[in-house]
Amino acid sequence: MGSWRVCAASIAVLWVTPIAVAPLAQEKAPAKLPRPQRLDRDIQFRRDPSTGELREIPRGTAAPSAEAGPPAAVIRTRVSLVEVGSTVFSPDDLPLHGLVREDFRLFEDDVEQRIAHLDASTAPASIALLIDASPSVFRELDEMREATRALSRNLSPQDEVAVVAFAGGIHLLLPFSRDRGLLERAVASPELARVANSSESNIYLAIYLAARNLFRERSGRKAMVVLTDGQDSGLGLSWNPASTMPESGARASRLTFEDVARELASRGVEAYVISTQNRPRAMTPAWLAAHRNEMLITPAARELGMVHYTLYLAELVRRVGGEIYFLRELGTLGEVYRRIAETLSAQYTLGYYPSSGLSRPGWRTLRVELRGHAGARLNYRIGYYVPSE
Repeated sequence: MGSWRVCAASIAVLWVTPIAVAPLAQEKAPAKLPRPQRLDRDIQFRRDPSTGELREIPRGTAAPSAEAGPPAAVIRTRVSLVEVGSTVFSPDDLPLHGLVREDFRLFEDDVEQRIAHLDASTAPASIALLIDASPSVFRELDEMREATRALSRNLSPQDEVAVVAFAGGIHLLLPFSRDRGLLERAVASPELARVANSSESNIYLAIYLAARNLFRERSGRKAMVVLTDGQDSGLGLSWNPASTMPESGARASRLTFEDVARELASRGVEAYVISTQNRPRAMTPAWLAAHRNEMLITPAARELGMVHYTLYLAELVRRVGGEIYFLRELGTLGEVYRRIAETLSAQYTLGYYPSSGLSRPGWRTLRVELRGHAGARLNYRIGYYVPSE
C-alpha cells in the first residue's frame, strides 16, 4: 500500500511538471511587405475646359454628352488653413533651431498674414521615396539599399515613409509606414528589378500620381524624395517654355509639367530631388537663389551650357519648395539622405488662414522673412495652388 502511494505521488509529479515549465519565448514574426500596387493602371485624364485643370478618371469613361445636361451640384468644404514649411540656416549653413512664431513674417501676394501657429518639427513627417528604376539609374540601386539605413537612422520614429519605384510604369512598393524593417525590405524588393524592365522613365507622371494618391488628406510636413537622372519620357519637355503648358485639341488632356507643379503645390508637398547627373557648372546655389522668382528655362540658361532636363528638376523645386542635390558632388547617397533628414528635422511649419480666403482659384505667391537674424538663409516654397473644385 505504501509502495502504491509513492508510485502515485511520483506519477503526479511527472504529470504536473510539464505544465509548470514556462513556454519558450518566441520572436515576433516581421510584418509582411504588402503586395505592390500599379498606380498608373486603368486611369486616364480629362482636362476641364472651363478651369484648365486636369481630372483623373477611370479608363474607358465616356466623355459627357450635351444631352446629359449639366453635372449634378456637389457640395464641397475646404479647410482654409495654409501650411508653409520653412527651413532656416545660419550664416555657416547649419540648421537654426529654437525660433518662435514672432521671429517670422509671412506674406501672401505681398499682403502680410497673421501666423496662427508654428510647429517646430514636432509633428510627424510624411516622406515618399520615389526611385527611378530605368536602366540609366538602376546601377545606383545597390547603394540606395545601404543609404536607406542611413535615412532610417536620421528620421524620427514617428515619421512615415512610402516607397514608389518607376520606369515605364509606376509601382507603389510600400504605403506610408513607420516600420523601418518594411522600408528596407521594400527597397531591397525583387520588384525593383521587374520595374527596371523598361527603357522609359515617366518621372513626372510618377511624381503626379504619388502626390495624388499618397498625400490625400495628409497634413503637417510632407516631402517627396526623388532619385533620378531627370530624362523624362512622357511630357515632351523642351527648351520651349510652352512645352510645360496644356495643348489644345486632341492633346488637351495630356499630363503637363504645369499639372505636376499644381498637384504638389496644392497639397503642400516639397520636392527633394537627387540628380544622378553632374551639376551644370553654371547652376551654382548662388545662381539658383538669384533666379528664385523667375522661370529657369530661358535662352540665357541654354547659353550657359545647362541641360534642359536638369533645369526642369530645379524648376519643380523652385515652384514647390525643397532642394536639388547632385549625387556625384556629395559622394554617397547615404550622405544625401542624411542631409535631407537633417533638413526636415529642422523645418518650421507656419500655419495661417489667408485674409482673402480660398474662394479664388489659381496660384498664390508666398514670401517668408526672418526678424533679427542677420545673414540667415531661408528655404521655403514660393507659392501654392488653389484648385477650382
